[in-house]
Amino acid sequence: MAFVHGKNTYISVDGDDLSAFTNTSTLTRTADSHDVTTYGKNSHVFQGGLLNGTASMGGIYDNGATGPREVLEPLIGTVVALVRRPEGTGSSLPQDTVDVLITSYVETNPVADMVTWTCEFQLSDDVDSTPQGA
Repeated sequence: MAFVHGKNTYISVDGDDLSAFTNTSTLTRTADSHDVTTYGKNSHVFQGGLLNGTASMGGIYDNGATGPREVLEPLIGTVVALVRRPEGTGSSLPQDTVDVLITSYVETNPVADMVTWTCEFQLSDDVDSTPQGA
């Protein structure tokens, strides 16, 4: 096993590669939890349910035609494909592909620093974690 540096991460939304504008991304996978505790138990008993999750990304603002604002803002409220490659692009490297609902796009304008942006997503269906080229 080897440590992996985040600088090689690839991320795209709706087929648009946003890696050059992104410096942070997350993919959180969760499951519903159902309490099935019955009489006579001293502790809760749980059963898993439907899978769920969220994703987020953010970075440095760019005002070009392929920058985050131009790509993401028009997609708020729609379901599109998110592709995330945590080890970069290459045969057999991991890749997660999932449909996501874009729930927010935020720009932050500090007085003494670069403009930044963030985008939040709600996972919509199963995550396909098939390695690249498989």
